[in-house]
Amino acid sequence: MRKEFQKCHTLLVLAAILPVACTPGADAIDPDGQTFAAIAADEVINLTGTEPFWSIAIEDGQANYADPEHPEARTFAVARFAGNNGLGFSGDWDGVPVTISITPGECSDGMSDRTFPYVATIALGEETLRGCGYTDRQPFTGPAAP
Repeated sequence: MRKEFQKCHTLLVLAAILPVACTPGADAIDPDGQTFAAIAADEVINLTGTEPFWSIAIEDGQANYADPEHPEARTFAVARFAGNNGLGFSGDWDGVPVTISITPGECSDGMSDRTFPYVATIALGEETLRGCGYTDRQPFTGPAAP
């Protein structure tokens, strides 16, 4: 009798917790959620960072990268992909893999009084660059470039 009670009790506990265990939590990615659509495919995306200074402009499947060592923009093809909370691009710059991640959030470059609508993280080979982003339709706020 005791074994049957334990079996029944175990089944009741499992029946109670399984639906909870299979439901995404508040912080989990919802597989039925919508992909990020705040930046349209035809928007020009501008990313900028300091220490070291760098900039990337993305338009029509092409990324243009510039920094003090490469003042003439280097252009390479990128593929766009959208996740649940951001936009990504991947490409190859002269044999170096590049991954660009753009997520919504107020961002400051730490040097100007500008506020940007996006946070940018760029994996350039083994190097990680962090900065801010805006688009031609979603500009930064604050003073224009000097």
